[in-house]
Amino acid sequence: MKIKKGDLVLITTGKDKGKTGKVERVFSKLNKVSIEGMNEFKRHMKARTQNEKSEIKTIYKPIALSNVALLDPKTKKPSRVGYKVEKGTKMRISKASGQVV
Repeated sequence: MKIKKGDLVLITTGKDKGKTGKVERVFSKLNKVSIEGMNEFKRHMKARTQNEKSEIKTIYKPIALSNVALLDPKTKKPSRVGYKVEKGTKMRISKASGQVV
């Protein structure tokens, strides 16, 4: 997977299009990522007992990996991710600038 936890990404489609955020969690089997503060939904929770109150909770759903792009650390623009092997270590690089991510 080319995007990892802690990466700064740009959302390319959907209601949050154009916003940037940090990746909180990666769901590799689902090909989705959770970005802090993005893809917000309201959930109406009903009271289970008489002592509890019903409430509206805010939840954040994961976004498909194809709908986000990694931001280049140098230019702060969306870029594709490539790999480079140096001295036996594999590094992720930005295709736009060639800088290590």
